[in-house]
This record gives sequence, C-alpha cells and structure tokens, in this order.
Amino acid sequence: MKSLIFDPFSGAAGDMVLGSLISLGADAPKIIEIIESAVDVSVSVGSVSKKGIHAVDVHIDSVHDEHSRRYSDLVDIIISAGLPAMVEKSALDVFAIMAKAESKVHGESPEELHFHEVGQNDALADVIGSCAAIHELSADSIFCTPVNVGGGRVRAAHGYMAVPAPATLEILRAGRLHSYGSGDRELLTPTGAALLSHFARPIESLPKGKVLSVGYGAGDADTEDPNVLRSILIEMDDVLTKDSIEVLETNVDDVTGEVLGNLFDKLLAAGARDVAITPTIMKKGRSGHIIKVITKSRNSERIARQIMKETGTLGIRVIPTVHRFVADRRLDKVKIRLKGEEFMVAVKIAQDRTGEILHISAEYEDCRRVADKVGLPLKEVIRRVEEEGWGEFT
Repeated sequence: MKSLIFDPFSGAAGDMVLGSLISLGADAPKIIEIIESAVDVSVSVGSVSKKGIHAVDVHIDSVHDEHSRRYSDLVDIIISAGLPAMVEKSALDVFAIMAKAESKVHGESPEELHFHEVGQNDALADVIGSCAAIHELSADSIFCTPVNVGGGRVRAAHGYMAVPAPATLEILRAGRLHSYGSGDRELLTPTGAALLSHFARPIESLPKGKVLSVGYGAGDADTEDPNVLRSILIEMDDVLTKDSIEVLETNVDDVTGEVLGNLFDKLLAAGARDVAITPTIMKKGRSGHIIKVITKSRNSERIARQIMKETGTLGIRVIPTVHRFVADRRLDKVKIRLKGEEFMVAVKIAQDRTGEILHISAEYEDCRRVADKVGLPLKEVIRRVEEEGWGEFT
C-alpha cells in the first residue's frame, strides 16, 4: 500500500507543499497548466539549496493581486475555473477549513469574512496546485508527522501576533494534527496548515515500509535548519499491527458460577488480554466449563497460577507464540446534543495502520450516564454517539 508522508520538521506553507510534491514526482508542466488556467498568475519552478538540501522552489508571480477577498469570491473563482472535479472539491474543502477557522477567531460568519493573506492569488495558486499534485500522485493513504509551527511573533493584517497565528492554531485544533514549537519565526502558515489538515492523518513517526521516493519543497525563510518541507512516498509493509500472544486453556467441572465470575475479574487484573468461559459437556456427561485466556507470554505463568489457585485445576494447556492481527485503538470524544443539553462522550476508535477507521464504539459508562440524565434508552444514546463519531472522524 503506497502512502504519502508529510514530514514538516521546518513547518509548511502552500508553496512548500506544492514544491515538495513536484520534487516527489508530480508532473510540473501539468500542474502549472492547471494553476495558470484557474488563477491570473505566472508559475515558475526552479531549484534552490537550503543549507545543503536540494529543494524545488515554486514561485507564483501575480501582476494583478487582490489584497482582500470575501470567502464567497474565492469559492466563485474555484468553481468557475473548470478544474477537474476532485481537484475542485479538495480546493473548496481546504478553503472551507480556513474560512471556519477565521470565522471562529473573528466571530464573523463565513459570508462576512474578508480574507487577507490567504485570499490573494498566490494562496489560490498554492492550494489548487497542491490539490492537483496530491490527486495525481494517487497515494492510498496520507499521513503527517508532528508539525513545527515555529515561535516568536508574526506580522499580520491585524498587527503582530504570537506564533502560531490564531487562525493557524484553530486549524490545528480542528484538524487534530500533532504540533510543537521550535524557532523564532513563523514556520506554519494557515494555507499550509489547512492543506495538511485536510489531506493527512497524524502519526508520531515514519511507518515501517520501503521508501519509494523523497521530495523537498523550499520555504522562503533563512533558518538555522534547512527551511524545507520533506515529503516521502512509502510502500507500507503491514496494514494491520501484528501481535504475539499465548493462549492458556483448561477444563473444569466442579466450579460454581460465582467462582468463575470472580476468576474472570482476577485474570484481567493479572494481565490477561481477554478471558472466555464456555459451558461444555465433559466425560461421563458431567457439565463443566472451558476457560480460555489470551495473554502476553511474560504474564502466562502468573495467570496459570491464578487459575489453579481459584479453580483447583491441575493442568493448563499452553498454545505458545500465536500471531494475531490487531487493529490500532485510540480514545477520542464526540459532542452530542440530546433534549437541549450537550454532552461529551468518549468513543473507542479502531483503525488500521493507514489510518482507515474500521470501527467506532461508544464507551458504555459515558453513555449510561447520559441515558440516565436525559431519560432515553441506553441503546438509543449509543446509536447517536456512534453515528456522531462516524460523521466526525471519517
């Protein structure tokens, strides 16, 4: 599975995203044609050395630039440009991210907003070109390692602001990208943040796989470290995580339900990953139970001893080093509104290593608390929470 990884150790801006994708292999003449047919600009693609790193340098020359545009004007320009359908949709989505962020920061509706820096022709060109390049590369999945936002203060249309600028920070919050600050100048722009937030899922480090190609897009800053955005195409080896376990198993025929219930809790506390107790018929027609435990090998002896102490069984079968595939799991929260009240409810998200979500389940205790408070059936609250989760995270 081919994955595109953005590695913004020196931040990201629209021209850096576009340059890194061209360096990675996107068709520069084709991308330039798409940009220049949509926006009144001239695009040049060259190369530059940034602290010894050879990087693609994209320059957008706009003769008749607008210093401020309404959000609706930007939407009209994109729709009327005759872009490929997927490029048009992505460009609209990226500007919608910026519009929502600006709207929240300034307390204005998107219809009232005037875009300053991100409303200029070079920003339009960067977004349209980057969207076209990403779709041309046709990666199966897209990720982003933690973004360096920089530090210090930056001059904006509304005066000097702390880095990251308010709109950039809001985009990071809404897009759930991981970030950190290092340096004394702005390294992440709203356009760069919106592009990464729209296309990429966050990861902490590079995934396991074969590197196919590497690209560098040059930024304008002269910093102590190379001011470049690195992009990598990787053929990922494994989509699902592999796990090594042992399975412990025994049969018992003279243990009460109360003892088995107590055993279940004690085994989980002792490190068992899962416990199953199944009724069965044993020799001479006696009823009994099969106790099966999944555990890491380091916990096997402790768990086997616990089973013997609690049940009196004299032997535990061990099936060693069983390999299983497991989904990566994380906890998040969703906001739901029920009977005029808002609640934050935890959800468990299962996904593969490409970031594709396989399952979302609502946390029982949170849902039970909400159901009791609003007087709805528990199953209805669970359904609403999981629907909200699918809508927010996919």
